[in-house]
Amino acid sequence: MKKRINQDEAGGNASPRYRARNLWSGILFGLGLVAFVDEAVFHQLLHWHHFYDRATTEIGLISDGLFHAFSWFATIAGLFLFADLRRRNALSRGIWWGGVLVGGGGFQLYDGIIQHKLMRIHQIRYVDNVIVYDVIWNVLALVMIAIGLLVLRRSNRQDTTERKVQV
Repeated sequence: MKKRINQDEAGGNASPRYRARNLWSGILFGLGLVAFVDEAVFHQLLHWHHFYDRATTEIGLISDGLFHAFSWFATIAGLFLFADLRRRNALSRGIWWGGVLVGGGGFQLYDGIIQHKLMRIHQIRYVDNVIVYDVIWNVLALVMIAIGLLVLRRSNRQDTTERKVQV
């Protein structure tokens, strides 16, 4: 028998109880999705780099496999949280999509600054003028984060207005 969750228990689409879960579901999914696209496009299809380029090609391929597994674990975890939120009637699509953009952009910015420049475990592409690739990579990440934060802000305002109307 299916358990029916009343509105007080679920708290509606954006209850404070489920806001963090909506956000984390989106962040994990976005992080995993962008990591998957990075690995599939730049590592496998274009052969621009491996996750770890400071060793042999074989080590690079192993690191790509581990990176690929990480991206899928994050994606699946985000989708499990998403399914649970839908089941509880507690999904806030605005918060979730904002989280997707913040998570994806956050991963890309981390990759571009920490992995590419500080740790130097790989570059986007091994060319003479890599700065062009770095700027595009990091600006796209910042744009994703900015749009995600705007979506989250808008969702927060809508949720606050809806709660005031319900009271």
